[in-house]
Order: sequence, then structure tokens, then C-alpha cells
Amino acid sequence: MNCLKKYKSVVLGFGFGLLASLVLPLSIASNSAATTVGETTGGASQVNVWQAIVLGFVQGATEFIPISSTAHMKAIPVFFGWGDPGVAFTAIIQLGSIAAVLWYFWSDLTQICQGMFKAIAKSDYDSQDFWLAVGIAVGTIPIVIFGLGIKAFVPDFDNSPIRSMPSIAIASIVMGLLLGLAERLGSQKRNFGDLTAKDGILIGIAQALAIIPGVSRSGSTITAGLFINLDRATAARFSFLLGIPAITLAGLVELKDLIDAGIDSSQTLSIVAGLISSAIFSYLAIAWLIDFLKRRSTWVFVWYRIAFGIVILAAVALGWI
Repeated sequence: MNCLKKYKSVVLGFGFGLLASLVLPLSIASNSAATTVGETTGGASQVNVWQAIVLGFVQGATEFIPISSTAHMKAIPVFFGWGDPGVAFTAIIQLGSIAAVLWYFWSDLTQICQGMFKAIAKSDYDSQDFWLAVGIAVGTIPIVIFGLGIKAFVPDFDNSPIRSMPSIAIASIVMGLLLGLAERLGSQKRNFGDLTAKDGILIGIAQALAIIPGVSRSGSTITAGLFINLDRATAARFSFLLGIPAITLAGLVELKDLIDAGIDSSQTLSIVAGLISSAIFSYLAIAWLIDFLKRRSTWVFVWYRIAFGIVILAAVALGWI
């Protein structure tokens, strides 16, 4: 654990450098020479082990940082010429991120659960742990409703216009501007002890926007947290806790669908590799972001999101993707 803490800044710094390099025009121009993944099924490409490890890194490094893991999971493989890995693969390797957040926040989760059960047993409904648990539960409802609606009414979501590269770029830019506005307007005077069930509901509604690729679940929830005057580290911490049910449900639903459809044996190793990679880099990203936001503002993510969106729009306009 001490080793992880000692080197997390180096690893994350390297990670951000790699992410930046992926969107350089040189990478875009080399699409035609890139090794293809294989035949696609339902708009999603098969993923080999090496690509799964890279995508696990992308998922882990961006899931909890407010720059949209879905956008990067869609854009980076396209830039590399690998094709879209699809919603199912993306959702499944998110389970690695869940393992990481459970590992990191195990003591917090234990305290909240124990406090909730004690409050119920003693009818102490003024307990903060009780209302935190209620806030997380109620805050999960909006994204579940949105997710079920998409499953029911948008069966070919992988290929829908909302997952197109221009849509992702626009969502990234708009959410970057909103994050900047929240940074400017929020007083950041409220800490973790001030959280209420109402906060969970408001941030949960914002979380539902993450159904749109490019919005970012952590980005929308941290932005909402700043708008309701939470300090940056508290907004991030609650964002991670609130994301546990949502990301878990999404991953399990897609895993069930994949099992029902029959998992290609050639993909099993790739999925495992992606999960492990995702778990490792997710843990490092969580630790890094909470430490970063205790000392710094979110402006680096604002500018990154805007630049990321502009690069995608430019690449689309030039016909590179």
C-alpha cells in the first residue's frame, strides 16, 4: 500500500501524458496503418488482450476523474483504428473500477452501513450515516430509470447518434464549461459532515446525465456538488460513493446480457485483463484525485475537456475519424 501511495503520482502523471498523446494528429493520421481488432458484432469490435489492458487503463484513469471515461473509451480506440469496443465491454470492465472504489472506501462504506442499521434499530433518524445511505440509494434511482429506458427504447444504443464522435465532443465541451462555472460560483464551504439526503437526490439527478457519452458521471456529479457549495474533495468523495450502485448495476446487467448471448471464448482472457487493468488504475486515480482536489482547483479538467472536444471536432471535420 505504501508503495502504491509513493508512486501513484508518477503513474498517474505518465497516464495523463499517454492520454494526451493519443489525441495528437499523428495518432489520428496513423489510423489507416493501425492493426484492426477483428470483425465487429452489433457495432462493437472484438478486443485482444493488449488492447484490453490499454482500455482498462483508459477506463481506470478516467472513470473517477471528471473527463468522461465513456468518451475516452469510445474516442481512443477510434483514434488508434481499433474500432468502438461497444457499450457491453465498456460496462463490464467498469466492474474493475467498482472493485477499486470498494477497496479504497471500505471503511467509509462500513461506517455508513453500520450507522444506518444502528439508526434504524434505535429509530434515530437524525443520524448522518442513515441520511447518507438514503441519499446514495435515492440518488441512484434517476440513473437506473434512464438506463432502463435506454435498454427498453433504444435497443441499438451502440450505434445511436448520441454515441457519435461529434456528440461526444459537444458534450465534453459543454460539461467542461459547466464545471468551470461551478468552480467560479460555488462557495465550497460545506464538507462531508454537511451532506444530506437532499444533496444525494440533487447529485443523483446530475449523475443520470452521464448516460450521454462525453458528459462524465464523475464530472456531472462533482459539478453538481460544487454548485451546491460542497468543497472539492467532498464533492469528489461523495461522487465516488454515489457511483458504486450505478456502475455496479450497469456492469452486471451488461455481463448478464453477454453471458446470455454467449461469451466468445477468445474474449474471456481479454475481459479478465481489462478488469484487472481497470481495477489497478481506478484505485490510483481515486487516490490521486482526492489528494489533488484538497490542494488544487478543477480548472485543469475544464481546459482538458474543452481541448479534448475541440480535437475531436477538428478530426471529424478533417475526415480523420
